[in-house]
Amino acid sequence: MEGKNITIIGCGNLGQAILKGLIKSANNVNLVATKRDPDAIKHFEKEGVRILGDNIKAIEKADLILLALKPYNVLEVLKDLAPHIDATKQVVVSLATGVTLLTLRETVESDVPIYRAMPNTAADVGASMTCIASNHSSHDKLIEECFNTIGRTIRIDEKLMDAATVLGACGVAFVLRFMRGMVQGGVQIGFDSKTASTIVNQTVKGAAELLISGGQHPEFEIDKVTTPKGCTISGLNEMEHNGFSSALIKGIVSSFDAIDS
Repeated sequence: MEGKNITIIGCGNLGQAILKGLIKSANNVNLVATKRDPDAIKHFEKEGVRILGDNIKAIEKADLILLALKPYNVLEVLKDLAPHIDATKQVVVSLATGVTLLTLRETVESDVPIYRAMPNTAADVGASMTCIASNHSSHDKLIEECFNTIGRTIRIDEKLMDAATVLGACGVAFVLRFMRGMVQGGVQIGFDSKTASTIVNQTVKGAAELLISGGQHPEFEIDKVTTPKGCTISGLNEMEHNGFSSALIKGIVSSFDAIDS
């Protein structure tokens, strides 16, 4: 990654999260970012980022072009950029949900290497989960190095990209809503909100680290803290009686179905 030129086209919430992560973690990388209203991201200039409102100018020297755009406008922007992309030197990565590699290829009308990636907003703190798909592997190392600087990266079949969006990107909101519920419960049983948040945040982080480090199924760790007639199993059973797991699964499936609707 050292010495590479990375341009992020469209710095909304996700684009800015990626930009912040790259600023913090990528060494000696030249960053360019665009937004329809460039003044909204001018503050990144103090971090050494070049801010532009002209997408074509922004990709002139780019090795890696990240299209951090919504599905409804990514093809329009890509079509404008296509005549100015050098297929021998540049790589395009689309972060748009539901826009296939075939559609992207037909839009750019050249042999430029194209990838799809689905990071999440935890890129801001270097903890994104990024799923990557492409129909070739010529630039895998560059793409993986880029996204590994903002978290963890895995390669998946393109047919699973919509599912990756739900589980990895929408999933951040699902987990945060669960955490909000835990904080509310903590307040009801006696803690002030700040203290409850501190306990919940660290507890969730610790639970995730147990699974990441141990590589076990969640039930393995659950069994360690559920004793006969204990308070943990009492709480878990009450949640299940009220549809906790079912509601979560239904929500994930509903989000998945909404992508194609």
